Amino acid sequence: MAAARDPEATRARIFEAAVAEFARHGIAGARIDRIATEARANKQLIYAYFGNKAELFTKVLGRAMLDLAVAVPVDPDDIENWIDRLMDYHEAHPEVLRLLFWEGLEYGATGELPDEAERQEHYHHKVAILQDGQDRGVVTDAIPPRDLLFLLIAVANWAAVVPQMKRILVGAEPTDRERLRASVREAARRLVAK
Repeated sequence: MAAARDPEATRARIFEAAVAEFARHGIAGARIDRIATEARANKQLIYAYFGNKAELFTKVLGRAMLDLAVAVPVDPDDIENWIDRLMDYHEAHPEVLRLLFWEGLEYGATGELPDEAERQEHYHHKVAILQDGQDRGVVTDAIPPRDLLFLLIAVANWAAVVPQMKRILVGAEPTDRERLRASVREAARRLVAK
C-alpha cells in the first residue's frame, strides 16, 4: 500500500530545507538538489510549489521577515526591551540575518530585489510606528524615523552578523555578552532619547 501524500507537509519540509540551504550557501551557492534531498521531495515539486531558485529564496526570506515582524514588533515606548527581544530573536534564529546578508551580497546596493515593493511596505509600517513615537514625544525627532530604524537595527544586529568580530573585539565570555547587550541597550536608549 502506497503512503498517503501530504502536500502541505511536503511544502513545509521543502521550505525548512530551503531556509537552511540558503542561510548556509546564499542564492548562487544553494542547490535545489540538496534541498530536495534534505526535504525528501523531488525537484519538480520544488519548482511547482515555489518556482525557480531565486523565487524560492525570495519566499524564504519574505516568510522569515514576516515571522520576525510578528514575533518582535517595534515598540517606541520601550526601545530597550525591543532591542533585547530583537537580539534574542536573532540569537535563536541566526538564519534570518544570514539570509539578509546573502541577499545583500547577491543583489548589492543597486540590484532591485524581486519583492522590493513588498519589502518597502513592510518597513514603511515599522517606520510609521517610530514616527508615531516621535509625534507622541517618546522618541527623539532629531533623526528621521527611517534613519532611526536603520540605526537601531544595525546596533542590535551587528554582533550577530559578524560574530567573529564580536568574539575578537568584545570577548567570548558570558560576562562579555551581557556587557555588550547592556551597551547596545544604552546606545539604543541614547539614539531615541529626547
